[in-house]
Amino acid sequence: MQEDKIYPNFLIENSFPNHAVAGIDEAGRGPLSGPVVAACVILDQTNYPKEINDSKKLSKTTRKKIYHFLKEEAKFGVGIVDENKIDEINILQATKLAMFLAYEDICKKYQIKPETLLVDGNFKPFNDNKIEIISIVKGDQKSLSIAAASIIAKETRDEIMLKLSQEFPQYGWDKNSGYPTKSHILAIEKFGICKYHRKTFEPIKTIINK
Repeated sequence: MQEDKIYPNFLIENSFPNHAVAGIDEAGRGPLSGPVVAACVILDQTNYPKEINDSKKLSKTTRKKIYHFLKEEAKFGVGIVDENKIDEINILQATKLAMFLAYEDICKKYQIKPETLLVDGNFKPFNDNKIEIISIVKGDQKSLSIAAASIIAKETRDEIMLKLSQEFPQYGWDKNSGYPTKSHILAIEKFGICKYHRKTFEPIKTIINK
């Protein structure tokens, strides 16, 4: 029960007092369709929503409210890698690429270069001798910067899937965001796949090879 009371904070960020510290996270590694999206965020420690948490632990309403605040008040970059590239280079490499693109985006948009990157996960998305890159398992539950990145990545991806669902409403992406729900898999079996599906993912791989 005590675990539920642990919220992300700035302890890790504050261990680099003279550095511009950014958090990086992704959304969309598990779905059967659509892109993987990463976000890179630098939070202002004097101006951030106090409800920030791992995006998976927030209600849709709270997550959306925080997302809109962060878009207005925080420095952030976004990286998007589509389903074709995912099939070409695999989901791990596509995730790393999305994270790198998010980092590049924040550098270009604000003409700043974070000196320390806190990355959710157990890998480093890229190598740069001039930047300290620290991978943190369950980082979105420990670092507010990573938690903020998880919210921007998740909401950005959900918006993309909502638009794609208007083109292909039969798959229910407005509700499942492309994840392998029972109804999504049944729709694939009934209607086949479309151009936004990841052809190297199961059960799609098996279905198209029948």
